[in-house]
Order: sequence, then C-alpha cells, then structure tokens
Amino acid sequence: MTMIQLKQTRLEVEMIGHASTANAPAKAPIVFLHEGLGSVALWRSREGFWPEQVCQATGRAGVVYSRQGYGQSQSVPDVRGLNRLPPDYMHREAWAVLPELLCALHIEQPVLLGHSDGGTIALLHAARHPLSACVVMAPHVMVEEVSLRAIEAAREAYVHGPLRERLSKFHQDVDTAFWQWNDVWLSDGFRSFDIRSVCHDILCPVLAMQGVNDVYGTLRQIEDIAPEHGQITRHALADCGHSPYKDQPQASLRHITEFLADRP
Repeated sequence: MTMIQLKQTRLEVEMIGHASTANAPAKAPIVFLHEGLGSVALWRSREGFWPEQVCQATGRAGVVYSRQGYGQSQSVPDVRGLNRLPPDYMHREAWAVLPELLCALHIEQPVLLGHSDGGTIALLHAARHPLSACVVMAPHVMVEEVSLRAIEAAREAYVHGPLRERLSKFHQDVDTAFWQWNDVWLSDGFRSFDIRSVCHDILCPVLAMQGVNDVYGTLRQIEDIAPEHGQITRHALADCGHSPYKDQPQASLRHITEFLADRP
C-alpha cells in the first residue's frame, strides 16, 4: 500500500504492474473506482484481487485507490455535520480529486473502471476529460425509488444488524465510510441527482454492465447512458445483483477483456 498526498487529503493507493515489451508497448493503465461503501480491500475476495485479474487478462497496469474517508485513506472529521457530503460529491470527485490524483501519478488518458458510485464518477470524468475507454458496472445516472429503498435497508442493517461489524474489517473509520454515503443519498437535496445530460458529452468508448437482479437500480441506469458521439456497449447480466465482479466475475472479465482488446 502507498499513501499519496494530494492538496487536501491523503489517499490509499495500490499499484498493479504489468511489463510491456518492444513488440507490445504499454497500453493505457486501468484506474479502478470503488462503490459507495468500497475501498481497495473490498475488491478482494476468496477468488483473489479482482483488479489484478483484470489487469492480467487485459495486459495492462492498474491503479486502485480508496476515496477520502474509505479504506486506509485519510478520514473526514464531523462527516455528519460540517463536512457532510454535498449532493454533487461525485462531480467533485470526478472533476477535482481524480484529475489531481492522475496528475500525481503521471497518468494520462487511462481506462477508468468504476463500480456503482465509482461508475458514476467514471462517467462524469469521461464527460470532461479524454480517456482511452470507460467501463462501468451498476452506475447511478439518476435516483430511483428502488435505490433509496435499498439504501434505507442498508441503514437498518448498519444500525441494528451485522453490517457495521462486517465493514469495519475494510475501513479504518467505518462510521465515516458508512454515514458519508448513506446520509447524502437519503438527503432531500440528492433526489434530483441526474447526470444523463452530462453523459451526452462522453467521447470515449463506454462499456456498461448491470445485473438484472440489482436492488440498487434498474436497467434504466445503463440504458439511459447515451453519448451523442461516443460508442457504448451494454450488457445486462443474468443471475447478477449489484456487484457484477462478485456475482458474475468470469462474465464480467470476459466482457471487459473483449471490449479492451483492440484499444490503446
């Protein structure tokens, strides 16, 4: 694990290396963007470190990081008060924090691969910055009632169930990680969140995947991503919930590998 100091925060970063050869020059690295309760560690499972598997399958280097308040990254004081996340928190991550991190790592035009909130951040970044490609799994492009019901259920599981104990294994400040996400999603100001018009400006190729059994969103979340000039490929995954890389890891890996095969 490496800690990268940015202007306002320190972020946990894990680098995944891949050697290039003279006959096969290095391709654009993949930057992995985690979900609303994710972190570097939460990409891991009994089957291994999924970002590393993606990098090996595609022949690319990778970068995995935890956003502020998640994993081992710097925490956020008074996250339920003065420093409560605003409704445009994903815009700020995409348009301020992520560009600063990429600059610090000397990365230009990567492939962004985001899950859930990370997918939204990837789409927002792609609308303003040149990328080699953008891969999103279960992104949020607008707020649906099904999403809010699932997030209310998560709050109940955190306060009265086992969710807090389970998440505490992956975050040094688990309460900050949970409440900064849960509070903003259930706030009145967030109900009008909608980035579909912003997605019109995406120019790079997009791969969008969604589980048909996702309790956090319907297939409209990927159907409504409509770049005006860019290409988009969509896959609805059967027998899959909110986490394609966990529920359908091989199918997800195959779609990503095929999508990136001929791209720089």
